[in-house]
Amino acid sequence: MRIKKKQGPLGWTATILLTLYCLIAIFLIGNLILSSFKTKMDLVYNTFGFPKSFTLGNYYKVLIKDDFIRYFYNSIVITSLSIISLLTVSSMAAYGIARYKFKGKSIVEMYFLLGLMFPIQIAILPIFIILRNMHLLNTYSGMILLYTANLAFPVFIFSQFFRDLPAALHESALMDGAGEFRIFSQIMMPLSRPVIFTVALISFVQIWNDFYLPLVFLTKRSIRTVTLGIYHYLSNFLAYWNYVFAAATIALVPIIIVFFIFSDQIIAGLVTGSIKE
Repeated sequence: MRIKKKQGPLGWTATILLTLYCLIAIFLIGNLILSSFKTKMDLVYNTFGFPKSFTLGNYYKVLIKDDFIRYFYNSIVITSLSIISLLTVSSMAAYGIARYKFKGKSIVEMYFLLGLMFPIQIAILPIFIILRNMHLLNTYSGMILLYTANLAFPVFIFSQFFRDLPAALHESALMDGAGEFRIFSQIMMPLSRPVIFTVALISFVQIWNDFYLPLVFLTKRSIRTVTLGIYHYLSNFLAYWNYVFAAATIALVPIIIVFFIFSDQIIAGLVTGSIKE
């Protein structure tokens, strides 16, 4: 029989605060979506109400006239390829750190931990010079390379998971004649599926919403991402504020879809390793 533990004052306080936070978030997201169907005058006199007359003019302006579809496509390409590259490199690096002993291992671990402490902004000038010399400014490859280099957090998560896997898995696979790459790709990676989903979603949100790196390294209009497209309207908010809501709604849709589809896997990844047999 399952005994239900009673919540204490701290638990009830946390529940109330989280519920309020969720309600506020739902209200703001709902108002954002409704506002995207309002005219400019309707936004002035009916800021938080339902649209007096629904209009698709904002979406037509953003998607068709201002070529926001192109920005959306750019973000999808950069984000998806960056996540694939980041997961591949970080999982292999973490597996080597977690499962093997070699000289300088502690230095390598410290190197990745330091990456969690220092933001990329402190090295933006040398990075810009390097990409310029490599002719990777205003390219998909340059942005994918930058996001792939952000290995610190994925390596930390993957390495913690790989350390908890029993050594008997690796030893039995070696006895069966499996090579190191086969063990990694066919045994270890399938077991780390919850962690993969967790790292992928966190990276997806960070890359999709990133504004700073595209602002510095993507100066051509044809290569802009959705965040730069939204910034174009925000830079003259009084003239384009009805278009801001439409552009922000379009940018929000992929995040909501990904979260609802993979929410179970994400939760499983967050609790992986928290319960010991």
